[in-house]
Amino acid sequence: MPGSRSGRLFAITTWGESHGPALGVVIEGCPPGLELSEEDIQGDLDRRKPGGKLTSPRKEKDRIQILSGTFDGVTTGTPISLIIHNRDVRSRDYSQISNVYRPGHADRTYEQKYGLRDWRGGGRSSARETAARVAAGAVARKYLQGRGITVKAHTLELGGVRAQTFEWEAIDGNPLCCADQDAALKMEQRLMEVKGQEDSVGGIVEVCARGCPPGLGEPVFDKLDARLAGALMSIGAVKGVEIGAGFRAARMLGSEHNDPVLPQGYSGNHAGGILGGISTGMDIVCRLAVKPIPSIGKEQQTVTREGTPTTIRVEGRHDVSAIPRIIPVCEAMVLLVLADFILHPSLSSSAHI
Repeated sequence: MPGSRSGRLFAITTWGESHGPALGVVIEGCPPGLELSEEDIQGDLDRRKPGGKLTSPRKEKDRIQILSGTFDGVTTGTPISLIIHNRDVRSRDYSQISNVYRPGHADRTYEQKYGLRDWRGGGRSSARETAARVAAGAVARKYLQGRGITVKAHTLELGGVRAQTFEWEAIDGNPLCCADQDAALKMEQRLMEVKGQEDSVGGIVEVCARGCPPGLGEPVFDKLDARLAGALMSIGAVKGVEIGAGFRAARMLGSEHNDPVLPQGYSGNHAGGILGGISTGMDIVCRLAVKPIPSIGKEQQTVTREGTPTTIRVEGRHDVSAIPRIIPVCEAMVLLVLADFILHPSLSSSAHI
């Protein structure tokens, strides 16, 4: 499947299915000499794994194993292969949908494209594939940290409840990764309410990259914001991406939206850290619209593979929202894009960086 590869210089190929024996990723282009252990990767995977009160009850430890690309605890410059074994597989939960399509899922489009589909949890289209992205993103994080670049995401809105204040320290202090502690409590209440209704909710995630030097990105077709938007839109639950002021820019005057230029940089950041497709040195800010989880217990209309109208209630183990487990996935995609651009030869030759 050609669509399983992302990146150019720091490139990844993910593989595996939701209910297969394992899934994983191969990373190419990571420079040699980077100290890397399984513990460096496990932390991000632990943030994504299921099993909490507000998430799917599927019990996966998601233990990472490095198969290649390191020696004596450092990267060798050769492909890094990472594997995560599936342990808590219950394919029987999906047997009743083997002949029907789930609304909101890729069941029908996969079958229309490939002539078959893996109905066990969605197979390759399952959100479980993102565990491999998070593992690769953790390697990119380790590489970028050595260059002073950090990436952190938080829940801006969930189920119609929006954060009103912002405190970095609060993000890691609640299970929903919200920078507003009061809003986090209301979000949790909303999730429990919707869970009782056998329904699901969406929300908005904001990602901030700090410490990025100016000069990342290329003119015209290889703009940094274009690559970021494409990477973030590749996450299955994401239906929209904005950079900086985003859609608010459509309602602003030029005098309001322009970031005044100062000797030390800019006095504002409506541009979200990117102008002309090239980083400005300000924080890079992206926001993602995350759709509600399509697997819900409420009865929905659908058809069988033969086209016969029927109804369906999706059973099994599912999240009420992709948030907060999507948080490390969003970070991973931004980390991977930034690592790819940091490695670009034009960056090291620039006198301004």
